[in-house]
Amino acid sequence: MDKLFIFLQHIVPQQLLSRCTGWLAHLRHPVWLKNWAIGLFVRHFDVDMSEAVEPDYRRYPSFNAFFTRALREGTRPMAEADIVCPVDGTISQLGEIREGLLFQAKGRHYSAQELLGGDGQRAARFGSGRFATIYLSPRDYHRVHMPIDGRLTATCYIPGQLFSVNPTTADNVDRLFARNERLVCYFETAVGPMAMILVGAMIVAGIETVWSGQVAPPPKRPVLCDYAALPEPVELARGDEMGRFMLGSTVILLFPEGVMEWDESYVAGGMTRLGEKLGQFVT
Repeated sequence: MDKLFIFLQHIVPQQLLSRCTGWLAHLRHPVWLKNWAIGLFVRHFDVDMSEAVEPDYRRYPSFNAFFTRALREGTRPMAEADIVCPVDGTISQLGEIREGLLFQAKGRHYSAQELLGGDGQRAARFGSGRFATIYLSPRDYHRVHMPIDGRLTATCYIPGQLFSVNPTTADNVDRLFARNERLVCYFETAVGPMAMILVGAMIVAGIETVWSGQVAPPPKRPVLCDYAALPEPVELARGDEMGRFMLGSTVILLFPEGVMEWDESYVAGGMTRLGEKLGQFVT
């Protein structure tokens, strides 16, 4: 069954399917169809609507509005920690970047340079550093927050494929996260550079950031935006929202060597929630 699932992902028109899904997810009418689709999703994935600012799924104007719903204040308190988890999700992998390589699953690796769109200079900053890969399932809260205070220095949209990013695909598709469409966000922090990579996936209707809105796919080439010299810099505090996914995906964090360590309680496959302690600085 897993082989069939992977085979189908190779042959379906990934981009077309995802764009059509995005169009449907924005529809507001007919209301009965929108409510039916959201209600079906809530029941199938056992979504906890009691945490949402608006717990009645029928009051969301579209599927995307429901999917990117805000949480009630106080439902995700920030831990007293140097680095907090930026999302609700599952730890796919975390650990060291060894000789420029990140561990994916089952003996599969991919390079930091590939992940960052071939930018060797920026990849070198994370050469033997630390990485964490966090998978957001369909039932999770899908806004992405800052794990640490940071000033945005650059973003890079990298076109690519749109494989699913669930554990089955991670186990079976080589270099998955370095092949999928993604947005790399670079920040300067108290411990040096940090990269947050928002990875697109099949039927993900889009990625948004708080500073530029939805990232509209440009021509099939990487697009780098420099934010370092802005007269009014984009500065975000730990816990601030920085972006969101319209349908589920993955966030990858990169830190340089010798500046931080992940909390030892985390292992691959472990659940986490926004605001929980994720790591600490190395003094």
